[in-house]
Amino acid sequence: MTFEFTPLGVGAAIPIAGRHTSAHILNIQDQIYLIDCGEGTQMRLEQLQFRRSRIKQIFISHLHGDHVLGLIGLVTSFSLLGRDIPLSIFGPTGIKDFIEANIKYTHSHIPYELNIHELDPTVHIHIFENQNIDVYTIPLQHRVPTCGYLFREKQRLPRINIQKIEDYNVPKTAIRGIKMEGDDFTTEEGKLILNSELTLPAYPTRAFAYCSDTAYSEAIVPIIKEVDLLYHEATYLNRHQKQAEFSMHSTAQDAATIAKSADVKRLLLGHYSSRYLHVDLLRDEAQYIFPNTDLAIEGDVYKVPLEKNPQA
Repeated sequence: MTFEFTPLGVGAAIPIAGRHTSAHILNIQDQIYLIDCGEGTQMRLEQLQFRRSRIKQIFISHLHGDHVLGLIGLVTSFSLLGRDIPLSIFGPTGIKDFIEANIKYTHSHIPYELNIHELDPTVHIHIFENQNIDVYTIPLQHRVPTCGYLFREKQRLPRINIQKIEDYNVPKTAIRGIKMEGDDFTTEEGKLILNSELTLPAYPTRAFAYCSDTAYSEAIVPIIKEVDLLYHEATYLNRHQKQAEFSMHSTAQDAATIAKSADVKRLLLGHYSSRYLHVDLLRDEAQYIFPNTDLAIEGDVYKVPLEKNPQA
């Protein structure tokens, strides 16, 4: 059951050689979600061999150029490639005007269904679901309306205990009811076997939180509590804290403090300022507070393992 995060671009506003602006792919159970869409996102998708046609939902954090200027190119390329399935775009206040104005003044034709969802970035709300996940907004503190996103798998069904199924000669026709409906089973001898004996606990669900761009904000801690993977911006080192506060960004120390307070399992740093040609110091600063910290590296795949519950 796939759950993996691939950064396409981890740079801040000014791209430098080898470091692109914000865009990321989240793959949950083979469903592809695009998070942010900075300049060059289409090229990054091509370079990393992600099929654009698999993207059905795009989540934009805010309307600063390094997070959104690749969006119109992608939307119009879908048209040129003959897309005929709907596309949903989620973003804070202003995203609808931004997209529609660009479509109008570039005289673009969008033949597929384009659904634009404007979000209130000041509240934590449920915004999307399918058979696999629920998605919620995370209110962030930045210079323009900004929201992060929390992706959480839906609760799973119990697993079938194969050994018990064999022991009691349970027919295949009964297995669906045992798993899906919680049915018990009666043997040919009339013995009642409870569902709890025929099943194992479900695998735990997994969660990913995306927090970029934002000033240090303890308000997000209850929302992202105990997520498996947190991507949190770390634009600056702590020695540039005044610059971080002025621009409403975070330091690596800020990101680590949030990760520790929220008791997340793993922290990924990203959105590095172009002033840092080498970002190891950002990781070192964060690891001092939260040891399970890694640098987000473009093109690397960060997998969230499926942890098995002990047998009941």
